[in-house]
Amino acid sequence: MAGVLLFGAWKGFLLNYLGIFLGSCLAFAISRNVGKGLMRRLFSEKLIIKYENWTEKQNRFTKLFALAILFPFAPDDFLCYLAGTTRMSWRQFIAIILFGRILSIAAYSVGLQVIYQQIL
Repeated sequence: MAGVLLFGAWKGFLLNYLGIFLGSCLAFAISRNVGKGLMRRLFSEKLIIKYENWTEKQNRFTKLFALAILFPFAPDDFLCYLAGTTRMSWRQFIAIILFGRILSIAAYSVGLQVIYQQIL
């Protein structure tokens, strides 16, 4: 929200998109190297249990992860850490983050700009 308000819809979108992409990749990389032990320190046991069964079948996890990334209220940070503990490839992860987040970030960037203009 701050990016859109400070820089406008398009520049705010680009900065938000870049920040979210880099943060997601960092979460994936950390989890890939450290494993589930870190997740247990960062996230509640209830959240872990809720999504851990997604990882039982790799193909299912990839599809559910891609679908969840499309929605703006999914626990994206957690899911990126969780993805790092699976056999998901970097290529799959990057493709899902790049293409899955672009529509929702663009929608809320433009939407916030419209709301901001209506208020002022």
